[in-house]
Amino acid sequence: MPRKWSKDEESEHRNKLQELYVYENLTISEIARVLTISEKTVFQRLKRLNIPTSPEKKLRYRNQRNDISIPSKYSPELAELLGILYGDGHINTYQVTVTLGNKEDSYALYVQNLIFTIFKGTPKISIRKNGYKVVYLGSTKAVQYLHSFGLTNNKVRDQIDAPKWITSKEIYQKRFLRGFFDTDGSVYKLKYGIQISFTNHSSPLLYSLQEMLLRLEYSPSSLSNVTFYVTRQKDVRRFFKEIQPKNKKHVERYNKIVAARVGT
Repeated sequence: MPRKWSKDEESEHRNKLQELYVYENLTISEIARVLTISEKTVFQRLKRLNIPTSPEKKLRYRNQRNDISIPSKYSPELAELLGILYGDGHINTYQVTVTLGNKEDSYALYVQNLIFTIFKGTPKISIRKNGYKVVYLGSTKAVQYLHSFGLTNNKVRDQIDAPKWITSKEIYQKRFLRGFFDTDGSVYKLKYGIQISFTNHSSPLLYSLQEMLLRLEYSPSSLSNVTFYVTRQKDVRRFFKEIQPKNKKHVERYNKIVAARVGT
């Protein structure tokens, strides 16, 4: 028999489940992933807290939110969000999510604000037991819109590629590269300099990223398995000055390596 909750624990569980199940309209399996507990535990908590499990009793039945606005045209912000979603994002029938590490608090807030700027509905941020941040927006309209750009719920299986319109403007390419690098990029210290990398398991996407960098007159390496690199020091310096990554962990690491080299 489950142990008795304190009043504070009961209130915390009720508020969280009402937010996820009633207002965000997540399924039990989706809630289980967000809270990192089993589906059985989610179901038991709903019953224990007397939260109705009939879909028609949800406040936003079938996730028809009236606070979501679908963009009428392309924008640099949309290009950046797509870069993020092509990196560490995921979409399913009801929800858009971006999963970030346990040291990416400020970037989680940045992503939250970016999604709000585009769709006008406020995303939520949940924190898993391991400290990882999940930024999520529950909206079938937003999901359907993102599907139109080629995003799927299994990016590796479907070998997705960047939307063609991204290459129509330089600013779109820069912002897409920023979003992708912030989520699926890395910064390394080399013996004689600094190197940045781009990693993904979708080959068409990696080739498109290389092409964008070439269009912007960078010199990316050839593809090595699921990764390619930018190693020329003038390119690395220019990348951080021109693309301006927003993920603090990358910027701090880059600055730390630069400072160490200057001090030697």
